[in-house]
Amino acid sequence: MSIELNRPALKHARALIRDGKVVRDQRDDWSEAAPTADEENGFIEREGWTRYSHWHLGIDKSENAETKGAYSFPFGDFRKVHRGGVIAGESRAGQYDHTEIRDALKKLLELIDEDAGE
Repeated sequence: MSIELNRPALKHARALIRDGKVVRDQRDDWSEAAPTADEENGFIEREGWTRYSHWHLGIDKSENAETKGAYSFPFGDFRKVHRGGVIAGESRAGQYDHTEIRDALKKLLELIDEDAGE
């Protein structure tokens, strides 16, 4: 298992933040806001695997690209970036030594907070 930074997802997250499509919640809120398995399945059915991948900063290219197991570090609810998801992902990426993903999430958090004037 070799999880890498999913650069198209990072570009997507930055664009959403620039467009103000952000929920400024807290880390603990992410457990309630994160998409359920049914919501994920519905999104994949409607939008496809490429669009699904754009909501995850981690990608394991050794996995089949058309399985959920290929994607990790979600940051939003398929509509908006969630600050709580970014914080949770940053913490988890640091915990598992995914330095590049951790640093990207940290920069996204800074962008969210900067945009909010915090």
